[in-house]
Amino acid sequence: MAGKGEGPAIGIDLGTTYSCVAVWQHDRVEIIPNDQGNRTTPSYVAFTDTERLIGEAAKNQVAMNPVNTVFDAKRLIGRKFSDPCVQTDMNLWPFKVILGPRNKPMIVVSYNGEEKQFAAEEISSMVLTKMKEIAEAYLGSTVKNAVITVPAYFNDSQRQATRDAGLIAGLNVLRIIVEPTAAAIAYGLERISNIKGNKKNVLIFDLGGGTFDVSLVNIEEGFFEVKAISGDTHLGGEDFDNRLVNHFVQEFKRKHNNKDISGNPRALRRLRTACERAKRTLSSAAQTSIEIDALFEGIDFQSTITGPRFEELNMDLFKKCIEAVENCLRDAKMDKSNVHDVVLVGGSTRIPKVQQLLQELFNGKELCKSINQDEAIAYGAAVQAAILGGGIGNEKIRDLVLEDVTPLSLGVHSMGKVMTVLIPRNTPIPTKKERVFNTTVDDQTIAEILVYEGERARSKDNNLLGSFDLCDIPPGPKGVARINICFDIDANGILNASAEVKSTGQKSKITTTCNKGRLAKEEIERMIEAAERYKFQDEQYRKKVKAKIALENYTYSIRNRLNDNKVNAGLHPADKKKTEDAIEHSLEWLQRNHLAEANEFEDKMKELENIWNPIVVGKHRPGGDVGWGRMKGYIVRNCNRYKLKLGMT
Repeated sequence: MAGKGEGPAIGIDLGTTYSCVAVWQHDRVEIIPNDQGNRTTPSYVAFTDTERLIGEAAKNQVAMNPVNTVFDAKRLIGRKFSDPCVQTDMNLWPFKVILGPRNKPMIVVSYNGEEKQFAAEEISSMVLTKMKEIAEAYLGSTVKNAVITVPAYFNDSQRQATRDAGLIAGLNVLRIIVEPTAAAIAYGLERISNIKGNKKNVLIFDLGGGTFDVSLVNIEEGFFEVKAISGDTHLGGEDFDNRLVNHFVQEFKRKHNNKDISGNPRALRRLRTACERAKRTLSSAAQTSIEIDALFEGIDFQSTITGPRFEELNMDLFKKCIEAVENCLRDAKMDKSNVHDVVLVGGSTRIPKVQQLLQELFNGKELCKSINQDEAIAYGAAVQAAILGGGIGNEKIRDLVLEDVTPLSLGVHSMGKVMTVLIPRNTPIPTKKERVFNTTVDDQTIAEILVYEGERARSKDNNLLGSFDLCDIPPGPKGVARINICFDIDANGILNASAEVKSTGQKSKITTTCNKGRLAKEEIERMIEAAERYKFQDEQYRKKVKAKIALENYTYSIRNRLNDNKVNAGLHPADKKKTEDAIEHSLEWLQRNHLAEANEFEDKMKELENIWNPIVVGKHRPGGDVGWGRMKGYIVRNCNRYKLKLGMT
């Protein structure tokens, strides 16, 4: 629950390509626009020789600085470096990813002239920090509490890593909820009058920038029960963009004597941006053009892509989406005729072929597009945040109850090298399951508990979440000592595993959160400290830029007044020459010292003021010039206006 004095709790949709933040206010959800007025913010972080950029500013400069602009961090979070998905994506990203401690992928960039390494959690925390700042600017108060969404098919490690990212960003993560469930809340509130008193089976089809989820939700009187989930944590709009990029790289080769642009990060980034734009256009047009000036070695590139060709390039990916829907229905033991609504969520659901295939699967059923595809997840997260943050007084949300399910089966390694399942997939959470095992060798005093998740029979074919040792087992023949293993999944879908020896009068117990590949407590603390340091550096940079602009404005304002004939007529020639020299010196200094510190800009400002102020206060003004007094006041007000506008004293 939220603490007092911590401001309202917010909901954050931490997306692969775009993120969104919302808050429950004035008895409704408000999607919060960023400083550019946009309701979604790019999940981009850029590093330069002078500053760190997040969101719109980072994406706007990506073509100029591709190797130091990081995106798709969500595709790395909670994964191992050896993961095939990571290895595939590394070949597509312009930034560098290397092997870090404990098989963690580390992102390498150049920042302030130094090489820096960041975990995916740190990059995601920077995006979360930006969303937090957007909310604070809108609400006018500090924000500490948040609900963050994750794809339904995120495993335990990925959920833990997302929670860590929130912690590094200075947020108290009230709950991790899955994206389709958040979208179901948005759907349920928008259509609450139609649902009251009725049961509705709603299929949430969530195809975003980097992940894909299908969730079958039963909604009845404010009770949201997830029946089954399916999907892919590595399927989305980015993959469709990749297919287009590869298509045009090959076309460029054919047209221009086998020239290969795949090794040029800047050319690839410009092509990717054009492909993303083309993909969006094809959602409403039959064909579109790609035109990029001087794409590679000064060669211009023009081409055309049609809707059918785009569909052909991606048909196998589209079919994977439909297969996931069929799996979800099968797991829920529900016929498609019993689904009342198919709700589209995520920007990639705007692709006509995706809609066509989905409609055909449901025998021509009209798809529900009544909720905003880009904002629905943040909407649902904000509702959950309001409930957990103490906003339960509103009757619209007071009685909402969520019941989620586990995305994958969870179990332990047992004899025969097989995984014994304790919690099957699609089990409602929170949940707690126990099972008793026996020792396997004589005089066994230590048992290593290996915790896995997945659907394969053999342990090695599943994902190892973590391990822990259970000590002090009383020695004796094998099979005598009994070990009770307990799996406890909380409302965030995060697992705690424990084991206990059961024998005559002797007990030993250990509880652990599975942390294979997770950040250690010391690493999290280090990253929190680093986040504060980067925040301080960002503030210092903004202060420096502010001081520089203030000096420029002040200098130009004086020069503009000197060019006024009426002012010239009232100035002593010596004063005029002195001021002109000071202006020229100031402008030359600005050109040579654009990387100076804030205090240096402020010192130059004082130098200029010490020359100009004695003149405008009338120390050297010609006597009897009535018009000069009025002009002097105008100049003082004009200069002060620039200073006040920029927050100077």
